[in-house]
Amino acid sequence: MNPTHTQRLTGKDYKTLALAALGGALEFYDFIIFVFFATVIGELFFPSDIPEWLRQLQTFAIFAAGYLARPLGGIIMAHFGDKLGRKKMFSLSILLMALPTLMMGALPTWQTIGIAAPLLMLLMRMLQGAAIGGEVPGAWVFVAEHVPYKRIGIACGTLTAGLTIGILLGSLVATLVNTSMSQQAIHDGGWRIPFFLGGVFGLLAMYLRRWLHETPVFVEMQQRKALAETLPLKTVLAEHKKSVVISMLLTWLLSACIVVVILMSPVWLQKQLSIAPALTLQANSIATVMLCIGCIVAGLAVDRFGASRTLCVGSLLLALCSWQFYHLTALYPQQLFLLYGMAGLSVGIVGVVPFVMVRAFPAEVRFTGLSFSYNLSYAIFGGLTPIFVSLLMNVSVMGPCWYVMALALVGLLTGIWLRRDVSHEPGLHQEIKSL
Repeated sequence: MNPTHTQRLTGKDYKTLALAALGGALEFYDFIIFVFFATVIGELFFPSDIPEWLRQLQTFAIFAAGYLARPLGGIIMAHFGDKLGRKKMFSLSILLMALPTLMMGALPTWQTIGIAAPLLMLLMRMLQGAAIGGEVPGAWVFVAEHVPYKRIGIACGTLTAGLTIGILLGSLVATLVNTSMSQQAIHDGGWRIPFFLGGVFGLLAMYLRRWLHETPVFVEMQQRKALAETLPLKTVLAEHKKSVVISMLLTWLLSACIVVVILMSPVWLQKQLSIAPALTLQANSIATVMLCIGCIVAGLAVDRFGASRTLCVGSLLLALCSWQFYHLTALYPQQLFLLYGMAGLSVGIVGVVPFVMVRAFPAEVRFTGLSFSYNLSYAIFGGLTPIFVSLLMNVSVMGPCWYVMALALVGLLTGIWLRRDVSHEPGLHQEIKSL
């Protein structure tokens, strides 16, 4: 990818990684802060005389709309990223996230403007979805095309860790707001503060990205006049179907693991095991920090041992640690921090995902191929996973555990397939030969 001969990360590489990870963390914060204040948003943006279950359903439908908007935004930005340059889209995505987040914090409520309030919230949420759809694939492509070939794993793993720090930041801000303000004060306007913070910091991150440079790979393609001549998406669908399937399966692993283990488990601990909310949030913060460490470890491992081995071993660890967390916390609640932390660390296997996806598509259509696969899969599984897990919990209290175990099996089988496949696709073939 990067024609440089050195295999060490330079000061310039670290700067690129730091700025990309910072922007990604702030964008992810903006995207998920909604879920931490979903209850109060539901109370303020829908009429007070509707049933509670309907209010919750409508509120989470707005949250899910962000996932549904991801493919369209991601595909459009990726198209121009393959045609005009990675950096332009990298800067646009963070602006498209920061402005709607600011607007969400300033929106009038149902009491003021009626039905227009939830509709405007829905529109802002969809703009957020379009932005994150371009940001995450764009960030992975951007850093992978900047760093030395043998350091793509650690670069992608570090960036993925940066994205998960955005979740931790959201959790910490939500905790700070809930502990420093009364519920009435939050209801009266305190809920707006996290959105204003996210918007302002997002604009700051966009300003800092001015110092980034276009990727060497894209510059070289421009000089060789090797940019995609046809519609990049058409090329991806016609010539790289296996790469799309593998990328979608791995995105399912990534998205659903984070949704179930990190985002849904605190509520599961509170409702099923009657653990105090403050304690579950502390445990969740530990799990998220461990997830960040796990992503970096997975990135180092994939550079050293290849994607197939790392994915197989990591998937087995995911199954083991998740089983221990969901089964043993009820028996040994005093071990909550340890068990949740180990589960979070094992979810770090998702740090392998961008490494495989970046190398699964040739440079000419890399942004489009990765973005299409990632966002389509995220829209499907990111949106349906909470619903499916909720249905499983009606059958068994261990519903989340069985779902994560199924994901671990997907990861294991994908790792085995990467080892055995004899595909002749340019991207995957190059990837498989190096495993």
